[in-house]
Order: sequence, then C-alpha cells, then structure tokens
Amino acid sequence: EVDKVIEKIEETVKGYNGNVVSTDKMGRKRLAFEVESFRDGFFVAQKLQIPANKVVDFKRSLKLNENVIRTMFVEASKVSA
Repeated sequence: EVDKVIEKIEETVKGYNGNVVSTDKMGRKRLAFEVESFRDGFFVAQKLQIPANKVVDFKRSLKLNENVIRTMFVEASKVSA
C-alpha cells in the first residue's frame, strides 16, 4: 500500500511539471505523539524539484490525500561550484 501512495505522489509531482530526485523509505516508526488517532506511521523522505508557482498546489494535494498524515517541506538552495 505504501508503494501505491508513493507512486501516486510521484505522478502528482510530474503533473506539476516537477521531478522526483530521490525517495528514501525509512520504514514504520512510532510517532512522538498521536496524530489524528495514529500512533505509528511509515516515514518517507523525498527530494523533489517543483516549479515555485506550483508548490502551494502540491502542498494542498498532499493535505487532501487521506494516506498522508503529516508533511514537512525544506527548501534546498543551489550550491554554485
């Protein structure tokens, strides 16, 4: 089931003209505190490239996904070589 959710999120990213750079499945872990009556969850970290004007829409689509209970976004800046 987790793979189906990840695949659906990847399709959503591509729909917003984005790209999934990497996916790290960290496994099932106990949550520090109960979230929406869940005590544990499957943690996944993804590195994505999405156009800046599509980020708000992407976040909204994740909130509407009933299989996603919590998200965190970190903006990675480009490092010039």
